Amino acid sequence: MDYQTRFAEAVQRVNDEGRYRVFADLQRRQGSFPMARSFQQNAPSEITVWCSNDYLGMGQHPAVLAAMHAAIDSAGAGSGGTRNISGTTHFHVELEQELADLHGKQAALLFTSAFVANDTTLATLQALLPSAIIFSDEKNHASMIAGIRNGRGAKQIWRNNDLADLEAQLAAADPAAPKIIAFESVYSMDGCIAPIAEICDLARRYNALTYLDEVHAVGLYGLRGGGIAERDDAMDRVDIINGTLAKAFGVMGGYIAGSRDLCDAIRCMAPGFIFTTSLAPTIAAGAAASIRHLKTSDTERKAHQDRVWATKQALASAGLPVLGNPSHIVPVMVGDPVLCKAITDALMHRFAIYAQPINYPTVPRGTERIRLTPTPLHSDAHIAALRTALVVLWDEFDVPSQLVARAAE
Repeated sequence: MDYQTRFAEAVQRVNDEGRYRVFADLQRRQGSFPMARSFQQNAPSEITVWCSNDYLGMGQHPAVLAAMHAAIDSAGAGSGGTRNISGTTHFHVELEQELADLHGKQAALLFTSAFVANDTTLATLQALLPSAIIFSDEKNHASMIAGIRNGRGAKQIWRNNDLADLEAQLAAADPAAPKIIAFESVYSMDGCIAPIAEICDLARRYNALTYLDEVHAVGLYGLRGGGIAERDDAMDRVDIINGTLAKAFGVMGGYIAGSRDLCDAIRCMAPGFIFTTSLAPTIAAGAAASIRHLKTSDTERKAHQDRVWATKQALASAGLPVLGNPSHIVPVMVGDPVLCKAITDALMHRFAIYAQPINYPTVPRGTERIRLTPTPLHSDAHIAALRTALVVLWDEFDVPSQLVARAAE
């Protein structure tokens, strides 16, 4: 077998479909976010970033940077091992305490990413509850799908945020079987928000656990940044919360929060936790500083919502196909992978605006889009420049309305 040919053919198939992904060679510059330096051309150039998941700009916040500098000065670079073998530092312990407090839970458990947290926890839950049925929202993130698949247990897929469909499936299931309802609070590509309280009502009625991914909500919603569950006063009703430190908190890493027994069971049984080197102390320190700040400061959240509203209004008033939703996600629908990439390439090369095309498998084929993420640091001038550029390109590329309509369905 010619292995290299097989690899090249696989890449070519992706290319032929118009969804080959090119990394943007960028360098964020402290103090100037959302501006960054691009190394795509022969000479570095300044661009405006419109697709960062550093939703609040906390990756640049002085309190976060100071905590990270102090941690590296006091503890050095790496953690030294897995949590079981020399890799548990006081920085990790403090961060888990902050996270448990943020979500009103007895305990929290750190992972190297929210993907690993979802994958590992959902798979391990099926080992702990071997006859469990997982009821998974159809739009759940790839990390949740991976964890459910890797657990090799029974699963049911329910229509996105469709309570009637979920209840019908719960009612048809074996009453004696353990049940886990897995869903997200904010679905990151469409921006829709789950009816958490109503899902918890069904969970209680059918004796099911709830597993909620708050990755795109922590830091952004709720009085202290606890997410949509906090905003909706449903945090105490959710059994397991998954979150990230890499988006609104501006650093990296993932976690779960729940009961002490649940977190201890995952800690003892999950290979993705046991056999992984822990987060560097400097990262844990920065994340803890970010969480502490956002627990007491609502300034960033209010400014964020203002910028989101201003961006949506500006684009919609220009006749651009912004997919309506109640969250901070701003999807501009295109409906074709080649066209989507051509538009985002032109945004970068002609207008110095960086926004990645979102193609399959991140979204279904035919629903390709530009996913914009305003931050508190995007000015009126940034928004106006984005609006002007998109209007020009929409006209030049003559984006077919039927493609957009199909993508938005």
